[in-house]
Amino acid sequence: MTRKRRRLYILLLCLVGLGTATALTLTAFQDNLVFFYSPSDLLTKHVAPGRTVRIGGLVETGTVERRTTADSKVQVRFKITDLDHDVPVVYVGIVPDLFREGQGVVANGKMTADGVFQASELLAKHDEKYMPPEVADALKKSGRWQEGADTKK
Repeated sequence: MTRKRRRLYILLLCLVGLGTATALTLTAFQDNLVFFYSPSDLLTKHVAPGRTVRIGGLVETGTVERRTTADSKVQVRFKITDLDHDVPVVYVGIVPDLFREGQGVVANGKMTADGVFQASELLAKHDEKYMPPEVADALKKSGRWQEGADTKK
């Protein structure tokens, strides 16, 4: 085997290794990639059931129902709205202390085949003026955002 052919084999071996490493990295990123949707986006973009996504908006007034499951866990059912559309959400677990109707919330989870969002994590805003950036952007996009509105009572 000549030196030229040996260099060619080494170069090809390096390229195969680099290609494999790139493919593995991209696969790992895709598994951890979570997109944010507003309720309107969720209904118009038809997210596949079972795909992990993040939704956000306001907890619709009058929709929060708390139940105790057979294994003594708390199940909370409510609707997240962007004031145009709403999505029913089911969450089993401890809800944040600041979770209440009319407040901003972000939920991580999956859509089920029947159109209910099964949340695995629930995040509530932490003070009167804070709104998650994704929720604020969705409200601005729908024309419901009031710039500089004071939410203190």
